[in-house]
Amino acid sequence: MKQQDQHINIHVTPETMGGVYANFANVSHSEYEFSITFVRLEHETAESGQMEGVVVTRVNMAPKFMKELLDAMADNYSKWAAAQSIRNLPETADPQAGEENDRA
Repeated sequence: MKQQDQHINIHVTPETMGGVYANFANVSHSEYEFSITFVRLEHETAESGQMEGVVVTRVNMAPKFMKELLDAMADNYSKWAAAQSIRNLPETADPQAGEENDRA
């Protein structure tokens, strides 16, 4: 029997749509789940030797889903890195500009 494609309908509330900003994450695990705690660190406080942070969200997930998340993140990161590499290539020389300089 052929397996049918599954479609997931996801509803996002207006409050959730904006997302939250995090610049630090802590990953931990137990026997049954992984937890990722996302934190917004205030770098302005780093001069005092201690950085202040606020937990913006914590996500708990099953190990199977953690593996799927890691694969999806690795795939997206490699696509982002490839796009960054293309953007950061040195400008190619304009062959016509070189000819004009040779004539001068």
